[in-house]
Amino acid sequence: MYEAKDYSKLVGMKGFSEILLKNHFTLYNGYVTNCNKLLEALMKMFEEDEVGTPEFAELKRRLGWEWNGMRLHELYFENLGGNGIFPQEGILSKLINEQFGSFENWKKEFIGIGLMRGIGWVILYQDIYTGKLINFWINEHDIGHPAGGNPLLVMDVFEHAYIIDYGLKKKDYIKTFFDNINWNEVEKRIIK
Repeated sequence: MYEAKDYSKLVGMKGFSEILLKNHFTLYNGYVTNCNKLLEALMKMFEEDEVGTPEFAELKRRLGWEWNGMRLHELYFENLGGNGIFPQEGILSKLINEQFGSFENWKKEFIGIGLMRGIGWVILYQDIYTGKLINFWINEHDIGHPAGGNPLLVMDVFEHAYIIDYGLKKKDYIKTFFDNINWNEVEKRIIK
């Protein structure tokens, strides 16, 4: 079974109130709890030879939502807590500059995706087959992830990630998100 990770070290992070972070941690804990409940129920159904039933199918479908809700929040929280200064050296810098022309070009596209209307995630993926980088909009946790995509930078743009502190000013939240990126963590996720 999965255990919720402790991200309380993020409390006090510039631009994120304690109440917003604690609410977000509670939401994340719910994904972990529900993921575990579904895995237990599915295992019981498997043991009782109920695989193939409509009930099994619906639980299996729901697992994608809870699993990705858990995992995406972990990636999101783990790529926060830094100083936001993009490193000029390293593999990530090299890849972004080669493929987007500059960090500013890449950032402009990433922010533009984040400002799109709707709820979801903005994720910088690395194609595990080619090593190329691509920014994606992911609407729902369990829909739209690119096959063979390795998530490098994950930004939550569901309202719960910012509305307590920023209201409908998503642009201000995105600026604060960038000010707090832990680029060392993002760099570690690259498949070389």
